[in-house]
Amino acid sequence: MSDTAITEKARLGVTGLDDILVGGLARGHLYLLEGSPGTGKTTIALQFLQEGYARGEKGLYVTLSETEAELRLTAISHGWDIDDKFDIFELAPPESLLDSEQQQTLLYSSDLELGEATRAMFEAVESSNPSRIVIDSLSEIRLLAQSSLRYRRQILLLKHYFARNGATVLMLDDLTSDANDKTVHSVAHGVMRLEELAPTYGAERRRLRVIKYRGQAYRGGYHDFTIKHGGVDVFPRLVASEHRTEYDRSALTSNIPELDALLGGGIERGSSALVLGPAGAGKSLLTLHFARAAVERGEKAALFIFDEELGLLFARAKAMSIDLEALQASGNLLIEQVDAAELSPGEFAHRVRTRVDGAKVKTVVIDSLNGYQAAMPEEKALLLHMHELLQYLNRQGATTFVTVAQHGLVGDMKSPVDITYLADSVVLLRYFEAMGRVRRAISVIKKRSGSHEDTIREYRIGSKGVSIGKPLEDFHGVLRGVPTYTGTSHPLLDESGTMTFAGDDRV
Repeated sequence: MSDTAITEKARLGVTGLDDILVGGLARGHLYLLEGSPGTGKTTIALQFLQEGYARGEKGLYVTLSETEAELRLTAISHGWDIDDKFDIFELAPPESLLDSEQQQTLLYSSDLELGEATRAMFEAVESSNPSRIVIDSLSEIRLLAQSSLRYRRQILLLKHYFARNGATVLMLDDLTSDANDKTVHSVAHGVMRLEELAPTYGAERRRLRVIKYRGQAYRGGYHDFTIKHGGVDVFPRLVASEHRTEYDRSALTSNIPELDALLGGGIERGSSALVLGPAGAGKSLLTLHFARAAVERGEKAALFIFDEELGLLFARAKAMSIDLEALQASGNLLIEQVDAAELSPGEFAHRVRTRVDGAKVKTVVIDSLNGYQAAMPEEKALLLHMHELLQYLNRQGATTFVTVAQHGLVGDMKSPVDITYLADSVVLLRYFEAMGRVRRAISVIKKRSGSHEDTIREYRIGSKGVSIGKPLEDFHGVLRGVPTYTGTSHPLLDESGTMTFAGDDRV
């Protein structure tokens, strides 16, 4: 679609929604915005008219259900001053309902009531001569029509009238009369539906879908959105295939020689690494080493923390010689606390994209997938979201680290969700017992780009972070948690993280 065609469209002024509609609404047509009460229809309609005002276009808001005072209160709640920005016409002002001369009697038929309402609406349009019109809501017209046939004829009448008028019309429907009535769907040029979901725990989730857009391309599927002070923000569904850049595929190191050797020189740019292990095994700390190394190279890194409170994370990392506050103060380390109970997956993907596109972040840490899963009630949907997110980050040349806490501590470990096939590299952390102590082991199970060590190494967490020893060649069954020893001497790490050698008598 050409740039000229896009500029000719009527933008709604809703962040993300114009992107989904590939520029906005084609002018001179009638559109339907439907959804249950409280889903944000009025807010979007107000943004639509304010966007028109900003572009020098006259607007008219025809309200059949809300009073003008209620409409202005809605605008004030978002911090908007709508005075003189567009006209507001109340089809049935409260004062006329109290006037006995204006009351309908039993002698008046519904035909007359509908005719009067239509005539009043047309008079308001003729008087205002707007290029953008909002009709709120169709439920009142449906009730006046009293039958599906007359309702359809009325909608067709409105469509043809506004077509001659040349205005772009946004009709709102709260679905309170008959949610299964598709009369307007067949007549309208485009249909958008807003939905509100109530999870078992946490804030409500809202999403929208473009059901129809005649003769126009649009981004299909469901898109998450939020209503906050300042209006509606829509987060278009991420499609990784639309984003591709050229970048250097060099390996990124952690500045820990043994870890880099285990990884075959490091993790390549534009790839993803999954760090698996039980609670407390050091997954977060391992990713922090890569984030610190990125900052030390002069690059930007971003941490998205789901599970741990930031104050505790800062204190814990500082005790291991990683000063996150100092790195954050430098401006090259961006840290966000993510509340899965309050954040939809679409909004999270938008946050990540903002950091990568806007702040040019090249190292992304998601800690952890368990927290991300809490925002996703269906595992299948989680895998699809993660697939698109990881593919997008890869194509932007960003290196992504994702942690997953497995169930259990030793022996047979289970993951809450298996995304090992999505990740380019998989690092496995395990506890094992030796010399009467609980120790930690690390191994690289998978690496798509290049070779890696197939050994299992011990590692220890100390005041200097992670220390990694030599391969545990004389141990068997380390990954099961209770290994057997077959050699004469074996290298293990002491409290300081340095190598010690012990004989058979110590096993």
